[in-house]
Amino acid sequence: MTDDIGVDFDKIMREEARLIILKALAEQTNESLSSSMLEPVLARFGIHQERPWIHGEVEYLRNMGAVTVVPAGTVKIITLTALGKRHVDRHVAIEGVKRPSRPGA
Repeated sequence: MTDDIGVDFDKIMREEARLIILKALAEQTNESLSSSMLEPVLARFGIHQERPWIHGEVEYLRNMGAVTVVPAGTVKIITLTALGKRHVDRHVAIEGVKRPSRPGA
C-alpha cells in the first residue's frame, strides 16, 4: 500500500513541476530559460531535484509539444511553444501537466 502512495506522490510532483516550468517560461520576456535556471525555481516550490531529473521533465514537455529544447553544453535552453502558453492560459489541457488554477482562485 505504501508503494501506491509513493507512485501517486511521484506523479503529482512531476505534474506540478511541469506546470511550474511552463509558468516560469511564460514569465520570461523571451519565454526561454536554461535548465540550470529551473533548479532554483523548482526548489522554491519544494521540488529539489538534480538537473538530469529536470531534463527528463523538460523532455516530457517537449514530447507533448509544450516546449522546444536546444542543447547548450551541459544545459538545455527551453522555450515555451504556443501550445505550452495555451496550457498556462487554461485554453487547453496537456496530459501529464497540472492544470493551472483559475485566476483569482
